[in-house]
Amino acid sequence: MSAHRVLNLVTNDEARFYRQQVDVLERQGVETTTLAVPTESLPWRSGDDTRSLVDYLRLYPRALRHSFGRYDLVHANYGLTAPAALAQPNHPVVVSLWGSDLLGTFGRLSRLCAHHADAVIVMSDEMAAALDDDCEVIPHGVDLSLFHPIPTAEAREPLDWRPDARHVLFPYPPDADVKDYPRAERVVAAARERLDSDVELQTVSGVPHDRMPLYMNAADALLLTSRHEGSPNVVKEALGCNLPIVATDVGDVSLRLDGVDPSAVGETDEELVDGLVDVLGTPRRSDGRASVQSLSLERMGEQIRGVYGRVADR
Repeated sequence: MSAHRVLNLVTNDEARFYRQQVDVLERQGVETTTLAVPTESLPWRSGDDTRSLVDYLRLYPRALRHSFGRYDLVHANYGLTAPAALAQPNHPVVVSLWGSDLLGTFGRLSRLCAHHADAVIVMSDEMAAALDDDCEVIPHGVDLSLFHPIPTAEAREPLDWRPDARHVLFPYPPDADVKDYPRAERVVAAARERLDSDVELQTVSGVPHDRMPLYMNAADALLLTSRHEGSPNVVKEALGCNLPIVATDVGDVSLRLDGVDPSAVGETDEELVDGLVDVLGTPRRSDGRASVQSLSLERMGEQIRGVYGRVADR
């Protein structure tokens, strides 16, 4: 397969999962240029870097100018970048939907754009069903060389976690509404009462990505209480570390945890508590790593390049 030249549009070009995608594609020979949604200081801003619809509209003139360059296709990474990609007349368009863009507030716009794209990539079968249009399911890959098992005691030592407690990892900021931290607190409190032992909810966010394997190997369980997801990378990373997972049935979580022991998927608080009590009652590592061997970053890159080839070579 010949190398392709790709113009990428993305909300945030520093997003870890986007950088991983670009890095692996470049290693595999794809030439990439990235345009991020502009967030330069504007009169109505007061230190807030949250991107607005106006910011996404400001992406279009830059995308149009660049589209006259020598590219084989434009890749819109995230639904709200798709209008700018589709409005340029010079190259075919691939749209990647990441989860909240399809399942959240702007789902209708993402569906409309996807219908007019030359190819669409989604993260899970749940997203494919929600889109109800032609698409490729390509979950984001996981760096298995980074996320691998480490002895629990060794992982806990630099974290100063109590050795006599059971630790439940919640790897998101508590104020991220879609992650539903209050529900995580309820579930852990109920599990603590039923086990009649020390169970600590460890909230971790904003730490360097290369330190996350320490937290995943130090914890006894990962708790995911999200209202919706695409293909949560944190689940795949936890599987790479053989960390047991208790999660709501969102995105491709059920698929990822199918056959993994111990782990549990639940809809109600009671089901989540039951799952967490089972996991913490007899603390042990899971057998999850074997289930993510096919989800490497390299495999993801190969699949995306396959989409590029079908679109650019038409």
